[in-house]
Amino acid sequence: MEELWKSSIFFSDQSLCYADILSPPEVRARIEVAVLNFLKVLNAPTPEISDLPLISRKSSNSRVSRGLLTDVSWIFLSQSFCKRSLMRENSAKSFVRVWMVMKMCYQILLQEKRVTQRELFYKLLCDSPDYFPSQLQVNGTIQDLVALLRCSRFSLGIMASGRGAVAGRLLLQEPNKEAVDCSTCGSSGYAISGNLNLLEKLIMKTDARYIIVVEKHAIFQRLAEDCVFNQIPSILITAKGYPDIATRFFLHRMSRAFPEMPILGLVDWNPAGLAILCTYKFGSIGMGLEAYRYACNVKWLGMRMDDISQLAPEESLINLKLKDLQIAKSLLSSDVLQDSYKEELATMVESGRRAEIEALYFHGYEFLGKYLATKIVQANYI
Repeated sequence: MEELWKSSIFFSDQSLCYADILSPPEVRARIEVAVLNFLKVLNAPTPEISDLPLISRKSSNSRVSRGLLTDVSWIFLSQSFCKRSLMRENSAKSFVRVWMVMKMCYQILLQEKRVTQRELFYKLLCDSPDYFPSQLQVNGTIQDLVALLRCSRFSLGIMASGRGAVAGRLLLQEPNKEAVDCSTCGSSGYAISGNLNLLEKLIMKTDARYIIVVEKHAIFQRLAEDCVFNQIPSILITAKGYPDIATRFFLHRMSRAFPEMPILGLVDWNPAGLAILCTYKFGSIGMGLEAYRYACNVKWLGMRMDDISQLAPEESLINLKLKDLQIAKSLLSSDVLQDSYKEELATMVESGRRAEIEALYFHGYEFLGKYLATKIVQANYI
């Protein structure tokens, strides 16, 4: 315990901060240190309520870490702190919430259980409705606790709610269970579990040449129903919109299992589509200290600017909304976005238009497979 105390879980001389993946005993030890530190301050000759120093999760605290001799980048948070204080009215409740969630996580780990954020919310709502009136307070407090203890939410016993799916040329086998052939799971695909520990233990086998990340579930279903993975030897994966933790972890797990296989992104030609692609590719500040852990080197296959001019009919283009422009502004100000992506984004803003993947149905419902095959050849991924 003394050695752990000296290592100080709250302060570090590292320029980049991240959340560790720890065993339950290690996390419990960090929680115990936090409690002992708190009690030590209270029992001092001049006792006072100390602030909780948390790694700041603001975009101004983000940094880009670039791989040597590659174009691969990740988003990290740097060594800048914010505080939760019991003595300030605007953060007093947030201060108390951290300790309440910490207590709940300690009990979960002692019982060797895992809960979803939703389950945790209902338990806290029943116990302390004044402090946790909505899911937002729970989600934010979990991020605070991750920033305080510097361990992943999964290490805290909090399980992701999986909503993603995978289909195609992939065999998955859980320990001591029959293998699942993802090419026979139909248009809905194989549901990705929210249990990251289980995903880590999956045995994966494939003869695919590409992993294709699809923004929309409807497009994923069309491609799976048409068995595009037999025409293009591939694995299809979707998070059904903005990527959840489990889907991102699963994709990262595949990237480690098949490091030479290109990962290609199919998203709408609009700021939100590019934001989704960038979340897979670089991580996100919204993930706090876990931002980098699930990032993968996803290539933007489509839709691209040239596709819009050549394949999308004018009638299918939609005017950008205020939210689109806000997302575009945020992306354009990012240090992590490469120049070619910024050029396409600037074109979207200048034209005031956006296009969805469904615009390609102008050429027939079977055209998506042909489109993907052509794009792969043009991008020289063959």
